[in-house]
Amino acid sequence: MSDPRPADQPQNDALRARLEAWLNRQNQALLEEVMASWQKGLDHFRPDAALIADLQDAVPVPEAPAPTGSADQDLAAALDLLEGATSQSDLLKRLLDGLAILVERSAIFILKQGLASVYAHRGFEADTPQKPGSVLPPPELEGLIHGGTKNLRRKGPAYSALLTAISGFEAADVALFPLLHKRRPVAVVLVDSGLRQKLDHPEHARALVLAASAMLGLLAATKEEEPKNQIAPAASPNASGPTQIIPEPIEPAPPVELDAKARAAAERLARVLVGDVELYFPAKVAQARAQGDLYRQLRAELERSRATFVERFGEEVENRHRIFTTTLIQLLCDGDASKLGAAPWA
Repeated sequence: MSDPRPADQPQNDALRARLEAWLNRQNQALLEEVMASWQKGLDHFRPDAALIADLQDAVPVPEAPAPTGSADQDLAAALDLLEGATSQSDLLKRLLDGLAILVERSAIFILKQGLASVYAHRGFEADTPQKPGSVLPPPELEGLIHGGTKNLRRKGPAYSALLTAISGFEAADVALFPLLHKRRPVAVVLVDSGLRQKLDHPEHARALVLAASAMLGLLAATKEEEPKNQIAPAASPNASGPTQIIPEPIEPAPPVELDAKARAAAERLARVLVGDVELYFPAKVAQARAQGDLYRQLRAELERSRATFVERFGEEVENRHRIFTTTLIQLLCDGDASKLGAAPWA
């Protein structure tokens, strides 16, 4: 096709301008029509009553929030437990029972001669301490023991030192309170959040410990009043003043006894643990038997097996009944205790 002649150019430009103007008008009209349809279509996406009702049916009904007074009711129940105490040891047991209502884990450490010894606890892995003996208080705990600190509300050396005696798992939130007798700390109460992130009501736990301190003094005063109702002996002529009344000492926790079922379970676990040592290390066991130094050659294996037994049944059970040690001597030492060697717990 040949190029248009120059004489036709003005006419072509006029036609093109009219065509473009018409296209622009049509595009604008189409755009306005599309926008109007879009706006109308959006109305279909507005939630109506049917949708709201359907969503409400799909969502479970939320549980009613706990009444605000439930924590106070728990504290009241714990205080009621303390009120029925008949002795200092009974009071400590009731204190732990009351704390179990308020916190995940709790323990009482008796203070004597500058050391802290496990008395009893609730909520930890076993019913008895994992490690015997006393805890030497770090400086942070010394402040609590000597009355310089009213309580500790943080993790640190004091919490870690006490926890070592009863558990290897540290909680996220902790509190340490002194148990007082005549304004002097006689025990330390440890509470923590266990597997939870926060102690729900640490102030309630502290209130319960303060109430127990008051009850401790009341029980001691009642104990002191009893001799006054009896005929007092004649005073010695050389006496220079009234005899000092010594408060009732905190009684040690009762020894752990095993019923037939628990003992059978303990003996069964001991046989399994000792049998595994012989199964997996037959050459070392045979050599140790011949040389009479089983503990020296299998120290790591025996300590690991004993720790498993103690974790299940408690250190006090093993110290009192020697189930693991006896099973070890019978099975691996042919009944001769001298072949075990210098085991620290034998």
